[in-house]
Amino acid sequence: MVQLILGKKGKGKTRHLLEKVNKEILTARGNIVYLDKNTKHMYELHSKVRLINVMEYYLGDSREFLGFVNGIISQDHDLEQMYLDSFLTIACVKDGELELLIKKLEEIGKRFDISFILSCAIDQAEISEALHPQVIVSL
Repeated sequence: MVQLILGKKGKGKTRHLLEKVNKEILTARGNIVYLDKNTKHMYELHSKVRLINVMEYYLGDSREFLGFVNGIISQDHDLEQMYLDSFLTIACVKDGELELLIKKLEEIGKRFDISFILSCAIDQAEISEALHPQVIVSL
């Protein structure tokens, strides 16, 4: 399952994402990973949440990002949820790639029983109608 938190830069998407991950870790059966473009929010995350600064790994495009996500999954068989802050940046999303990338994450999520929660600096009006049911917060 892929869920989306949408809104332009500075609207509060990260706050919603942090609240959700810190609430979910209290009842999670498995592990939770939080991917971000820096470690700025390290002290706002529950200590059981694994924070990964994606920018340290020199990813050049969305295909490399998907390989990175698959690598994380392959090393953690207890992974239950992945939170992806600043998704458009960390996933190297280019114009026209968003829907396909989310579809790939859906497939990965179904295969490995993992939920993905993404924050994207984009308005709901700018995404495909097909993605609207996955929007949980629109700011």
